[in-house]
Amino acid sequence: MPQCHLLPVMGVVVAWSIPALAMVQIQSILPSVAAPQVIGATITFTVTASDTDQGPLAFRFNIAPPGGHVALVKDFNLGTYNSGAWTALPFVWTPTGIEGVYQIQVIAKDFASGHSASANVSYQVNPLVAGTAPVVVATANPLVALFSVPPCPAGSHIRAKFKPAGATAATATPWAVCRPATTTTFEIAGMYPKSTYQIFSQTDTAGKIVNGRPVSFTTGSLPGTPIPKFTLNLPAGAAADLQDSIVLEDLTMSGQAIHYPEVATDLSGNILWYYYSPSSQDLVTRPLPDGLLIIESGPAWNPASQLHQLLRQIDWAGNIVRETNTGAIQQELLALGATDAQPCTAIPTPAPVGSACLGEFGHDFIHTLPNGYSAAIVDIEKIFPPGTQGDTTGLPVDIVGDMIVVLDQNWQAVWYFDAFEHAGGPPQLSITRQAVLNETCVVNQPGCPPIFLLGNGIAPLARDWLHANSLYYWPAPQDGLAAGDLIWSSRHQDWVMRVDYQDGAGTGNILWRMGLDGDFLFNNVNSDPWPWFSHQHEVDIESASGNLTLFDNGNTRFAYLGGDSRGMVLQIDESAMQATPALSVDLGVYSSAVGSAQLLGDGNYFFMAGFTNGTTGYAIEVQPSPGTLTGTQVFNMSGTLSYRSWRMTSLYTPPAT
Repeated sequence: MPQCHLLPVMGVVVAWSIPALAMVQIQSILPSVAAPQVIGATITFTVTASDTDQGPLAFRFNIAPPGGHVALVKDFNLGTYNSGAWTALPFVWTPTGIEGVYQIQVIAKDFASGHSASANVSYQVNPLVAGTAPVVVATANPLVALFSVPPCPAGSHIRAKFKPAGATAATATPWAVCRPATTTTFEIAGMYPKSTYQIFSQTDTAGKIVNGRPVSFTTGSLPGTPIPKFTLNLPAGAAADLQDSIVLEDLTMSGQAIHYPEVATDLSGNILWYYYSPSSQDLVTRPLPDGLLIIESGPAWNPASQLHQLLRQIDWAGNIVRETNTGAIQQELLALGATDAQPCTAIPTPAPVGSACLGEFGHDFIHTLPNGYSAAIVDIEKIFPPGTQGDTTGLPVDIVGDMIVVLDQNWQAVWYFDAFEHAGGPPQLSITRQAVLNETCVVNQPGCPPIFLLGNGIAPLARDWLHANSLYYWPAPQDGLAAGDLIWSSRHQDWVMRVDYQDGAGTGNILWRMGLDGDFLFNNVNSDPWPWFSHQHEVDIESASGNLTLFDNGNTRFAYLGGDSRGMVLQIDESAMQATPALSVDLGVYSSAVGSAQLLGDGNYFFMAGFTNGTTGYAIEVQPSPGTLTGTQVFNMSGTLSYRSWRMTSLYTPPAT
């Protein structure tokens, strides 16, 4: 019979069940500081466990807020072994929600044997507010504050507003539902350094809005570590979209000599927010109303690489809200039957023909699927017979492809698309069609994913076949299908493709391929000598217009004709399989990699040419010229390299796509 154990540990109560003859046992759960702690405090949990099997043990951390349900915070990741015990990676938790008793659940699992054990820890979090007055406190980020207000009436809504001292215009957070029994805490983000702000609440009760008592907060200085400088080449004037006045930029790029933070600036390049990743390699993929989705480098199950192994959601203060990793996703994919997602370290050397493994998260991670689902790109390496894609070495060929993985609201894999499963030729893909510009990779090559299967007995260059770089969920196609599909961009095929997802009920087949030599005709209304995009980035279908927007890097066109990168908008007619340009504007610079495109609220377009001359990124706004496919630049700001960028009215109002 299982035995239930209850004991206090440094101000918490620990409960777990130990089955008779248990193979895995959790031995201790120790918080760095005893409970209770206030909202905004940082607590680090150290967990140890034993395993009578060989292991290794992986640890997962879930949390249930007071009165709420258990949800993933940190997915299974490998511990370390020493003197008969396994120790989990430190679990760092900063509660910023409501006060009360939280349940922290730890699961230790030996995936080789299938044995596991779990334990629950109760931890008391107290409010910041002690009386009837609001409270504001600093966070670890000197430009972000926590603002906490007393309970407000049931049925009402509450938000925070903040403004520089003496100013009239204020920035508002989203509305929150009032809880009469607990306080409400807001993260205040989007403030200039070394500046004083007035912060106050607004309560909406049946349409009557009442302002709360204001409090004052002074932000800190920017850190001494490198902060980028921006140059206004063309200031935003009356023709620019002055409502979308914040520029959020992803500045941390592979191979960059300086580790810059991610930043948000105003239209003059002044810093309003920043985030220094713990690693020097990360990719911001989407802003959220309360933070960011980000791909970061760090410990995961693959001991051969730490590059881009983590998916994270962070809040504006930089606290980790949720995290998973390549190892956890790999286990879930294998359980779904994805044979190409093996551990790279489990493949023998030289890798046999047909063997395949999962390498890293690549380029994009989106959250806009129904039911709170998300989707991410992961790269896959697979070994093909000699001669594949024209290789002349006589050795088996390493080809890098991609998967799209759909995660449920708890970040567990529930569906996948494996490009290698659709490599038999049109109307899918063809493994014989090599990258358009014959891109290849070696180990540790900048701009390439981690390469694991090269070595003796394998052709010396891996073929970077697809290089998927963006995802978009198409929620309401105009073709009569019952549910939404996935649009993805393949940089090295010069194609944008639509996958039959249908909210998980689709076949996973490729429905069409758009681009040169694809399934669409280009309605070349302006007699462009090279009308199609190439090596494109950030492909979206704008909900306001139904048009497809993208950043046309133009690498293939540049190789044959020269020229600059373009901002493109295409009208799509699926019934006629025809694409007609609505905008094809020369941006005046050539960005051989990265980039983004966005329709702004006033009808202008925003493009990021993030890799010009390998040193400079340009944030460019274009006002379309009526009756033409071109437009006029109305804003141009340059800075360091930038993978992608977004324009926003505030950090709380991310773009819809």
